[in-house]
Amino acid sequence: MNSDAVTSLAGTFAALYGAAPDAYFAAPGRVNLIGEHTDYNEGFVLPFAIDRVATIAIKLQETGGVRRLRVASTQGGPVVEAAFDGLVPESVAPWARYVAGVFWALEQQGLPMPGADVLLDSSVPIGAGLSSSAAIECAVGLALNTQLGLGLSREELVLICQRAENDFVGAPTGILDQSASLLGTAEHALFLDCRSREAVHVQLPLEAADLALLVIDTRVSHAHDSGGYKELVAACTRGAQELGVPALRDVGIERLVEAQQVLAPQIYRRVKHIVTENQRVLDTVELLGARGPAAIGPLLTASHVSMRDDFGISCDELDLAVDTAMAAGALGARMTGGGFGGSAIALIPAARADDVSAAVREAFARAHYLAPEIFSVIPGPGARQL
Repeated sequence: MNSDAVTSLAGTFAALYGAAPDAYFAAPGRVNLIGEHTDYNEGFVLPFAIDRVATIAIKLQETGGVRRLRVASTQGGPVVEAAFDGLVPESVAPWARYVAGVFWALEQQGLPMPGADVLLDSSVPIGAGLSSSAAIECAVGLALNTQLGLGLSREELVLICQRAENDFVGAPTGILDQSASLLGTAEHALFLDCRSREAVHVQLPLEAADLALLVIDTRVSHAHDSGGYKELVAACTRGAQELGVPALRDVGIERLVEAQQVLAPQIYRRVKHIVTENQRVLDTVELLGARGPAAIGPLLTASHVSMRDDFGISCDELDLAVDTAMAAGALGARMTGGGFGGSAIALIPAARADDVSAAVREAFARAHYLAPEIFSVIPGPGARQL
C-alpha cells in the first residue's frame, strides 16, 4: 500500500471514529503452490505469500471502562460493534469475526486485551481460495502483538490466528494459511512441516526463470466453515483411526494397497489423496532445488487430478480453468485452496500469459460461466507494519 492509500485509509478512519489511528499493518493472502488439505493431517505444504494484502488501521482504547470492539470495512456497510467482555461469535457479523477472533484468542491465552477501533481494507479476493481470512487475522495479530508489546514470536502468532479461525470463526483449518501470511518472504515459497511446524524457505524465482503464475479466480465462492470442509476433516480423521496411525502423515505410499482393502471406498479415496499429495510436496521441493520452477508443472497437474478424482473438492469451473490453461500452453495447473470453488493456478512461460488468459476467458464465456478474474502473482513478503 502506497502513501496515498495510507492517507486515504487514515481519512476514512477519522471520519468513522473521530480520531486518527495509532498504526497501520498489512498481511498477505497466499497461494498454495502444492499440498492441499495435508496441513490438518500433520503433513507437508508449500505455500507462498502473494502481493495482495489485507491492511488495517487500528486505534487501541485507553484502559478502564467498558471495553468495546468496533470494526469497519472500506467496502462500506455499517460499523460492527460488540462489547468485548463475554465476546461470542454470534455477537459479531460473520466477516468481522476474523478480526474479533484474534482478540478473543489472545485473551484465551491469558493476555488481556483493550477495546479497539479497526478499519479493514483488503485487495485479497474474498472466497477465491487465497486465504483472505488469514490475511485479516495475521494483520490484526501482528498489530496487537506490536502495539501492546506482547513479545510473541511469529510462530506463536500463527497458532493464535489459527485458534481464532478454528475456535471462534468455526473453520477447522490447519496452520498453512497463517504460516504463509506471517512467515513468507519475497521470491520464496515456505516448505512447512505441519507436525513439527518447522519452516524452510525455498527459492521460487519465477521472474528470473521467465515464468508467470496466473491465478484464475472462478468467482465460485467457497467458505472454510461450510459443511463440506468439515466432512473432509472427519473422513481423514476416520481414515487415520482405522489405519491405526496418529495422522495420515504417517501413512506412506507403500500402505495404499493395504488401505484400499480395509477402508470404505470413499474414505480410501480421501486417504489416497493425502498420502500422494504429501509425496508430491516433497518431490516439488526436490525439483525446485535441482532443476528450478519450470520442472514442477506435471506435479501441479497431478495434484489437481487427485483433488478432482480422489478428494472430491473440484468443480466444473475449476476443471475447465485447468484443462483450458493446459491446452493453451501451461506447464502445469491445479486448483488451489480449500476447494468447492475458488481459484486455479497455472504455471506458464511469461510470454504465454496473455494467450492463456484469453483462452480461459473464452472457454468460460462459451460455457456461460461468470467471467473469471485472472491475474499474476509473485512471492511477496509476509505481514508487516506500514
